[in-house]
Amino acid sequence: MGTRHDSPAPLEIVIPAYNEAVRLPAGLGLLSDKLATLPASAQIVVVDNASTDGTAEFVRSWRGPVPVRLLRCERRGKGAAVRTGLLATSAPYIGYMDADMATDLAALDAVLTLLRQGHPVVVGSRRHGRSVAEGYKLPARRLGALTFNRVVRDLAGGIPDTQCGFKFFSGPLGRAAAADLRTAGFSFDVELLAHCVRRGVTVTDIPVVWRDRPGSTFSVRRHSLQCVFELARIRSRARRPARRPVPRPPRAAVPERADPDLAEGLVLPDGGLPSTSGAGPG
Repeated sequence: MGTRHDSPAPLEIVIPAYNEAVRLPAGLGLLSDKLATLPASAQIVVVDNASTDGTAEFVRSWRGPVPVRLLRCERRGKGAAVRTGLLATSAPYIGYMDADMATDLAALDAVLTLLRQGHPVVVGSRRHGRSVAEGYKLPARRLGALTFNRVVRDLAGGIPDTQCGFKFFSGPLGRAAAADLRTAGFSFDVELLAHCVRRGVTVTDIPVVWRDRPGSTFSVRRHSLQCVFELARIRSRARRPARRPVPRPPRAAVPERADPDLAEGLVLPDGGLPSTSGAGPG
């Protein structure tokens, strides 16, 4: 099941995977190589979302420069898989990303810097003014993305792109928000961020370089109504008080090699529909 270490790493990254035997080898290789260059140890948690292909077998046989764990989530849906993975972490900093690595991993340097500076939630935003998007040109998806993000912006701390599959949290906050998460489908990102915001924290969005990858399971025609119902339930839950506040983590020294200006140094003017790669249909 890959390399294992008993002691928790400072950073754990969850990858939800539904039938990703084809795309996961390249994605896991890229992520492992990048994590090995960071000024902090890291681990990867792959959550097999009831796959029917060789996803689990591949992860079990994986050997790379950073430890990899394999979990199984029988409930279909990317939200269910991400929840399972986040709740299984124990690191001070945690996050999740898609198996296709559509978001350029250079942004991890900025993420780690900001988390160590005390920012409790750091997310990639394809609508950040300095982001770059490649291959995201279908008119229906662009219009749907803009509409979706305008509808949910108030729930997610005002960020313009809730659906980029590149989100990181202080460990205690991320696990508390994941424990409250009930949405298994495509809108789960919104609910997860809403649970963070109602605990009184600020969401920091950073620019990313994002490249569209083939294999998305989201369809504007087939899944829009599902998203409407999901958002109605999320709004209802967001009005409830948080089960318990999460203390802000202490500020840690920024490693010398990390550039504090990295959050402003990357550059996707496109909005984002629900990020869909890496997990079963909701």
